[in-house]
Amino acid sequence: MNSANNLIKIAQQTLQIEAEALLELRAHIGASFAACVQAIYNSSGRLVVTGIGKSAIVAQKIVATLNSTGSPALFMHAADAIHGDLGMIRAGDMVLCLSKSGDTPEIKVLSPLVKNMGAPLIGMTSRADSFLGLQSDFLLLTPISQEADPNNLAPTASTTAQMAMGDALAVALLSLRGFSSQDFALFHPGGALGKQLYLRVSDLYPRNQRPAVRLQDSLRHIILEITAKCLGATAVIDENERLLGIITDGDLRRMLEREGNLEGFTAADIMTAGPKTIAASAMAVEALDMMRRNSITQLIVLNDTEQYVGFVHLHDLIREGLI
Repeated sequence: MNSANNLIKIAQQTLQIEAEALLELRAHIGASFAACVQAIYNSSGRLVVTGIGKSAIVAQKIVATLNSTGSPALFMHAADAIHGDLGMIRAGDMVLCLSKSGDTPEIKVLSPLVKNMGAPLIGMTSRADSFLGLQSDFLLLTPISQEADPNNLAPTASTTAQMAMGDALAVALLSLRGFSSQDFALFHPGGALGKQLYLRVSDLYPRNQRPAVRLQDSLRHIILEITAKCLGATAVIDENERLLGIITDGDLRRMLEREGNLEGFTAADIMTAGPKTIAASAMAVEALDMMRRNSITQLIVLNDTEQYVGFVHLHDLIREGLI
């Protein structure tokens, strides 16, 4: 039985082999890669990505990355392609074929068929002299020194190299398209990632109550307002809804510890002037960053005319999955 130390050594060696494979891959990014990216960018159709076995699984991941970054793509299994799925290729499409050896039977049948249909063929293979390498109009070389398994057989380093080359392709295309964070949000509306890109403070604060007191309000009134509105704080405002300060439950506790006689205290005596605020139009993730930087749990929200409109609380951000 392998000892714990030996298992750790095996895992570390696996990562080392795959890391070296990626570093070696850098030497094969050159003019042919740039020409391939430009051709995909200038094409009027989609990128159809295909493969067999483990390469087919990598191909599906590449398709997902391309689609999510603004480059239309679809997956076609190489075995199914030669039994009818070639019909998904349209005029203007390009085909990216993944194969470590470049000489598997399905690839040998598929490559000439793709070219006969007039679709430019991009080959991603470890050997330029393979059948796929020689058939390809554009070649993305992904050679590796060895697989990570002891028998040098299981697709490990080779599929890592394929996936990394796919990422390089997607990011290069993203750059050409000028793909922005706003574009990204359009394709990722769900989950925390999408919310970071589109959720605004104005989507959150209306759900909360709006605690507010005036300068002359009594201590009793302040305590009742904070308790009733359940945010642990209240804004202090003037008659024009302009923000003057904030009173938190912590301020009240500290005042009670400090003062012996509380008779006659008003909001003006207790409040902290110049509290942290955020615009209603700001991104929710900006509110989260501000809370983290200042070690606070709420921010006062102001509208475009600098009037007090409410609070955004850390709990709002947690509820939306931003933390």
